[in-house]
Amino acid sequence: MVKSEDYIGMGLKVGLEVHQQLRTKHKLFCGCPPDLTTTESLFNFYRKLRPAQSELGQFDSASFFEFKKGRGYIYDADPRSSCLVEMDEEPPHTLNGEAVDTCVTVALLLGADVFDEIHVMRKIVTDGSNTSGFQRTSIISLGGKLEADGREYTLQTICLEEDAARLIETTSTTTHYNLDRLGVPLIEIATEPVIHSPEEAEKVALALGRLIRATGKARRGLGTIRQDVNVSIRNGALIEIKGVQELDLIPKVVEYEALRQLTLLEIQGEMTRRSTKEIVAKKYVDVSRIFQATQCKVLKSCLERKGKILALKLPGFAGLLGRELEPGVRLGTEMADRAKFWGKVGGIFHTDELPAYGISSEEVRRVKDEMVATDLDAIILVGDDVPSARDALDAVFERALEALRGVPEETRRAMPDGTTRYMRPRPGAARMYPETDIPIVTLGAEKVRTLRGNLPELPEKKLQRLMKQYGLNEKLVRQLVNSDYVETFEIVSATTKVSPSVIAANLTETLKSLKREGYEVEKIDDDQIAEAFQLADRGLLTKEALPEVFMWLAANMGNARDAIQALGLGILSETDLEEIIEHVLEKNVNLTKREGEAALRPLLGLVMKEVRGKAEASHVTELLKEKLSKRT
Repeated sequence: MVKSEDYIGMGLKVGLEVHQQLRTKHKLFCGCPPDLTTTESLFNFYRKLRPAQSELGQFDSASFFEFKKGRGYIYDADPRSSCLVEMDEEPPHTLNGEAVDTCVTVALLLGADVFDEIHVMRKIVTDGSNTSGFQRTSIISLGGKLEADGREYTLQTICLEEDAARLIETTSTTTHYNLDRLGVPLIEIATEPVIHSPEEAEKVALALGRLIRATGKARRGLGTIRQDVNVSIRNGALIEIKGVQELDLIPKVVEYEALRQLTLLEIQGEMTRRSTKEIVAKKYVDVSRIFQATQCKVLKSCLERKGKILALKLPGFAGLLGRELEPGVRLGTEMADRAKFWGKVGGIFHTDELPAYGISSEEVRRVKDEMVATDLDAIILVGDDVPSARDALDAVFERALEALRGVPEETRRAMPDGTTRYMRPRPGAARMYPETDIPIVTLGAEKVRTLRGNLPELPEKKLQRLMKQYGLNEKLVRQLVNSDYVETFEIVSATTKVSPSVIAANLTETLKSLKREGYEVEKIDDDQIAEAFQLADRGLLTKEALPEVFMWLAANMGNARDAIQALGLGILSETDLEEIIEHVLEKNVNLTKREGEAALRPLLGLVMKEVRGKAEASHVTELLKEKLSKRT
């Protein structure tokens, strides 16, 4: 584990972009409800997108990159969740005022400078996630400060934008989306690059998420919040990492990216020290004849398809292609990622990993002789049709040149294990231009004054109030305030007599534990949660059975009553409970005689095994103690 002072030494700088869906009555630019469809869509359509030049005649590099993929896009549409606006067949309607008010409220809470007028812009996006080929976004405020763990962090902007279409699946030629998520209001808060350790990044993201939830307008559920992380180190480059879904993954993403850049700089330094006279040249050699009798299945299949095996020499790169940049990702891996995209090939072979994969040491020797390679040189092999193989080696050649320069600026995708993979080049300034279909929104001083006079309770004040009002300890309340369920907690506490500590523990520790076990607790809505506690309040469900009910609700359609019936969790009658206790006592007479009243604990475990979920533990304990006392 790298220490904090080491990150300061390497000049680590991190900026966060937190994106949170807002809970509003309708989408950002139309009257459709912002809800995901759970049934099959009524129809779909097919589109292809292409980039457009800016006013200066320039193409945005990231958009051109997506266009070069040559992909088509299929969109599922349903009148219950989308309309002609999402299909890009009708101009957008006026900006959602409820979403604007929420963003302005957040800006005021953070002390940001709110603009008098809101102008909507178009941001070019040609990966198919928006049918129009651009995303609509507007800047709400500049500046502002956030306090997290006793330190202030400055902000860049707060924006209001539309969320992208929901990805369904990707094939070799098409990407499939659903339009139900397209147009859902999204607040984006970007910090300055003033974060200097992985742990700080997580704390800042947590504090921002907590502040947005304080408005009561944050949507809950899988995919409703994500973080983009911008990372750089001294002499490195600005790397944008997209789509970090889990908060606790942020430190690992930052740590791995810092180490990746550090290793790339070490590779650059090693190449400088080696100072080979021969430069990397775009010279590809057909070495197919060397592999006519190869045992490598990939290369043999290529030759059977009348393809060719081309080789590229990388002078001075020996031993560096196999250098690990982050867990499971090497410089050779990054070259392979580029080759797969640009050449549409299955992958590459390089001499740092050979002999292997059926390629013999003799074949490696012959290739090195053919390429006139020294012990300091690495060789890349690609087998495919000639145009694809050449495109793949072109990409490898470009990545090799970038390695000589250090760390290339790029956008990378976050993986579930915290590592990242190449996604596309960094976007340029040519991707943003004014939206001409939506009128300017004027806030007005009176509107800002009204919002300022009705600001929600700040998280730290809420924490102190909840501790005092409900008699809960700080740890439990902090978990509650950091969760998505603090509003639900107050509603349930006000409408039932269930102990606040039981409510809070179930909404934090229980649901978090179920999520770790793989249950999709995000699917459980507030009404289902409230009903479960109301049934417990009325004696129709035991508090001990609440986790089982939540497990069932996360995996099935239905309500808490359905869960009770399906799980057989009805409360036992007093008579039935007494019979079970008497039966357990009869079966364990020897234990009772030997231990006396000390047998209460093991006997309670046996009884609860029989009645768990059907009787309150406190009542079972009281009844068992009474019957045990009579026997002893």
